Amino acid sequence: MNRTLRFLVLTALLSGAALGLTPEQQARVQHVGSNLRCPICTGVPITESPNDISREMLRGVREQVAAGKSDREIYAYFAARYGNFVLLDPPKEGSNLLLWGAPLLALGAGGAVLWSVLRRRGGRAEAAPATGPDPFPHEAHDPYLEQVRRETGRRPDGGQP
Repeated sequence: MNRTLRFLVLTALLSGAALGLTPEQQARVQHVGSNLRCPICTGVPITESPNDISREMLRGVREQVAAGKSDREIYAYFAARYGNFVLLDPPKEGSNLLLWGAPLLALGAGGAVLWSVLRRRGGRAEAAPATGPDPFPHEAHDPYLEQVRRETGRRPDGGQP
């Protein structure tokens, strides 16, 4: 462990002992703290952040655990103070539900588009005759194609003269 992390763990244990927390409560403080984001450090939980705000937040978690609050109440308290940004695992409700569901909706829509394109492509291949007298009847009246055929000496059926 690096020095800073050792210091933080030691500080957490000592301050937990000062509040009279049991080992189970200290483990709960660490669990709840690992799900709260440091407002300054991007993507770092408060249990791993060395700044003062994270230490204050961790102290608040300890006090609330000692007071018997549930995890949900503690998360709601910090979300009310700092916004849902502070939660490393935001709740899947309200406007957050759109953020959780949008990738699934996009994946479903992409699959539907791919399915319809492949279905149309497969339908055209089955409808086209395998052999026939003239597979490209519209080319017979193309003046540029006729000129190319005259200059290259090719017949309309694709063979050599």
